[in-house]
Amino acid sequence: MAAYEYESHDYDVVVVGAGGAGLRATLGMAEQGLRTACVTKVFPTRSHTVAAQGGIAASLGNMGPDSWQWHMYDTVKGSDWLGDTDAMEYLARSAPAAVYELEHYGV
Repeated sequence: MAAYEYESHDYDVVVVGAGGAGLRATLGMAEQGLRTACVTKVFPTRSHTVAAQGGIAASLGNMGPDSWQWHMYDTVKGSDWLGDTDAMEYLARSAPAAVYELEHYGV
């Protein structure tokens, strides 16, 4: 039986998964100057982020008056008032900046 050759690599961070969250984490670590690797079992365009064909919500105010409070209310209501309201507030407040960031990345 022949021995297999292999290469060794050293990284500061290894991100497992190349969906939207994995690629954003990889980019964030690389921007911090860390030697970063991203590994995945599928080609990135086959990730769950792409396959799910979901959407994103944020209070952008581009279709009439809007605010993060209304976004939070809709999220709380959608959870049947059972969700973590601190997390929902963070999500609603942070969503507009996250959407603009994705837009600037070309997503």
